[in-house]
Amino acid sequence: MQMSIDLNKIEYIFIEGRDMTNLDQTDSAAPVRMEYQGIGIRFVSLVIDSLIISAIFGALATVFGVGMMRHGSWSVGLLSFAFYIAYYTYLEGTKGQTIGKMITKIKVVREDGTPIDMEQAFKRNILRVIDGLFAYLIGAILIWRSDKQQRLGDSVAKTVVIKA
Repeated sequence: MQMSIDLNKIEYIFIEGRDMTNLDQTDSAAPVRMEYQGIGIRFVSLVIDSLIISAIFGALATVFGVGMMRHGSWSVGLLSFAFYIAYYTYLEGTKGQTIGKMITKIKVVREDGTPIDMEQAFKRNILRVIDGLFAYLIGAILIWRSDKQQRLGDSVAKTVVIKA
């Protein structure tokens, strides 16, 4: 009994060690051409997301009363910080985009172009604390100096922002 192996089929199924038999529309064997996004469009996205988050907190203040804001400013600040991080982490970790990014047609992906996971989304967003210093000047400088236009959070999480 002679056994033959079709090497073309093996090459098709295994490219770079990845099993390509179960691909869906979010994963592709073809190289992804990524168009890194700079400060301008990312800033517009940030402003849109900030307005959305502010509107949500404004609505909560209306429902729970402004008195809540006076009784525990540190706890309200901690709650707003947690919500801010959760908003970015959840939307980027599940969809690759916040509402602001959807509107501006940009998204966050891994450096290889594949979708990010919740851990990467959390890492890139918790580091907004540093990137956001001096009105995002730190993040802007890092983006300007990076060939992939990455801020600190992107570099640590190994993510990039590209055109959607």
